[in-house]
Amino acid sequence: MSYTTYSFADVSMVISHPSVGQFVATGAGLGSISTAMAQDRSAHDLSADGSVMVSKIKGRNGNHTISVQQTSELNKWLLKLYNYLEQAPTSEWAGIKITIRASAMQDLIRSTGVSFQKLPDKPFQAQGQQVSWVLMAADIDQTVA
Repeated sequence: MSYTTYSFADVSMVISHPSVGQFVATGAGLGSISTAMAQDRSAHDLSADGSVMVSKIKGRNGNHTISVQQTSELNKWLLKLYNYLEQAPTSEWAGIKITIRASAMQDLIRSTGVSFQKLPDKPFQAQGQQVSWVLMAADIDQTVA
């Protein structure tokens, strides 16, 4: 019998910016991380006679959605980074890098040219919530480590 295993505890993420430093997230306050590519990598054009032209598209941009507890250190660090970049020169806005490793699955995702899409929505309720930060990436490289 063959089987595989998965644990979010095996996933780590490093977010860095040259002017602010880095944050290593290995679970504390972290709810989830998802990566979504923005572009289709292939397109088909159908002619009148039924022949198909296949186009290879090189777009590797997309986004990362990082859900964190609203009281977590990661949320505070992301807000600090956002506030710094709001006042920094425009040349620093897309200077964030993200590296995500899922060692058990041998996944490695490296993103460069990363910038904030917007501040997350801010919930206030009887019970603490998670907030979702969306960071847009100019280049997402997904490989097997």
